[in-house]
This record gives sequence, structure tokens and C-alpha cells, in this order.
Amino acid sequence: MATSPELVQIDLAPKRPVSKPEWLKARAPVGDNYHNLKKLARDLNLHTVCESAHCPNIGECWNHKTATFMMLGNLCTRRCGFCAVPKGRPDAIDFDEPRRVAEAVAALDLKFAVITSVNRDDDVLGGARAFAMVIEEIRKQAPGCQVEVLIPDFQGREDAIKIVVDAHPEILNHNTESVPRLYRAVRSGARYERTLRLLEFSKQVDSTVVTKSGVMVGLGEEMHELLDVYRDLANVGTDVLTIGQYLRPSKDHLPMTRYYTPDEFAHMKDEALRMGFKHVESGPLVRSSYHAQEQADAAGASSARLLV
Repeated sequence: MATSPELVQIDLAPKRPVSKPEWLKARAPVGDNYHNLKKLARDLNLHTVCESAHCPNIGECWNHKTATFMMLGNLCTRRCGFCAVPKGRPDAIDFDEPRRVAEAVAALDLKFAVITSVNRDDDVLGGARAFAMVIEEIRKQAPGCQVEVLIPDFQGREDAIKIVVDAHPEILNHNTESVPRLYRAVRSGARYERTLRLLEFSKQVDSTVVTKSGVMVGLGEEMHELLDVYRDLANVGTDVLTIGQYLRPSKDHLPMTRYYTPDEFAHMKDEALRMGFKHVESGPLVRSSYHAQEQADAAGASSARLLV
């Protein structure tokens, strides 16, 4: 007899605050590059996931002129329990946005650009087309710039996934985020098997595309569950894995169960590398696009694209 999925219990009782460990403290964002990039994004009416998702690395990345641009508006059609991006009913997709993103990439003279988006379950194919358009625009406006796209699951539609893969990004990233047992609470509207299939299908469409996925820790999972996820990702040919600490954006989001130590992050990296990943970025402050260019180089993204 089939068993029902385990329910995730959220403890609403007040708890004594736990001080943040030293290894999780990031510098406050300052400096000319930070302010210039912020002004550029405002002038071009663009969103960055760095701001929308309250990324702790925004100061470091922006001062190195690295930013993750978020397309398709700033309202997500899903309500994932971990995410700080605003939710709601979005406006129609702005198909001029890819041109403006590429303009920003060119103005910043980026050598590596990361592009992501909110979920647009209201227009899946339109969202896929926008990703293909931004890759094409960056190729025109910033020749030589490598492109990583961090895509939603497009509800598992393979025609949408193929639109993006056929545009030949250097890296195709789709985050797994958590373990299957916690998916209902962590990733509203998503399916674990759908995530694995997306990464597997992308390789079937283009064997040279470098695939990547990220996982958060500290949401109530066990170590053996995490290692099972890493193994599943390796088995579908995922090249790059990122592992980082979940930090609760507000009291309205899922609670964090514990801080993982640097030794635990090192252990997970060692175990994942044994499973066959080309590169693993594992640490408390790691996010999907943190050190993205270094990840691409380590996974051989540039050399793979030369074969296309």
C-alpha cells in the first residue's frame, strides 16, 4: 500500500535567537562599482536576483562587476517557502528586456554573464523564448562573453527546454534546491523527478552543454538524503554542483533548522566529487552564481562551446 508523503512541520513557537557563525558574515555592500551597477540596472529598468533574493554576496560580486540579471519581471508565479523574490500575478512578458540585459552586459564589459528569471507558469514558451533571445543579444552586443542561464523548470515541457538549449548557453543551470522529502514545502509547484529529467534532457539535446544544479542545506534534511540527491544529479550527467547554507529571508519564510559547519561542507564536496562531478562549489555563502566563471572554467565550458 502506498504511503502518503511525510508532512513538513513548521514550529511556530518562539525560540531563542542563535547567533550567526563567523564564517557566515559577509561585508556590507560598498564601493563605486556597487553603486554604478545599481544605477545602471535602474536606468535600464532591469532586476537583479542579487537584490531581489537578498544575496549575502552582493557586495563582493558587484564590486567585481559580476551580477545575476533576473528577467521576466520581478513577480514570481510560485510561492516557494525559501525564496525572497516577490510573488504575484506578473505583467505580460517584456520581449525588449533581453536587449536591455545585453546592453548592460556590454556596458559592464562582462566576460561572463549569469541570467535567471522568475517562474512564469502563465507563459512557459514565452519565458523560454526570452532566454533564447537574451543569449542571442549578448552574442551580438558583447561578443566573447560567456553566458550561464539559470532557468525555471518550464513545467517540464521539453519543447521549452529545447528552445533554451538550442541557443547554446555555455552553462545551463537549474537548481534542485532540496531533498525530495521536503519538496512540497520548499519548492511549491515543482517536482524532484521533473528537475532530474530537465537536466538529463538538456544533455540529450546537446551533449556539449555544461549542466549545473544547486542545493541548499539547513531546511531539515539529513546528510544521507543530501548525498542521495548528489548521486541522482551525477547519474543524469550534471557537471557542476553548488552547495550553500539556507538563510531565512524573513519570519514568513521556512525556518532554518541549523547551520552546517565548514567541515561538513568540505565533506559534502569530497563525497560529490567522488560521484563524478567536474566541479563542486561547497560552502556556507555559496549561491548558484557565486564564482560562476571559475565554475565554468573548471567544468570546461569554454572548450565545449568551441565544438558547437
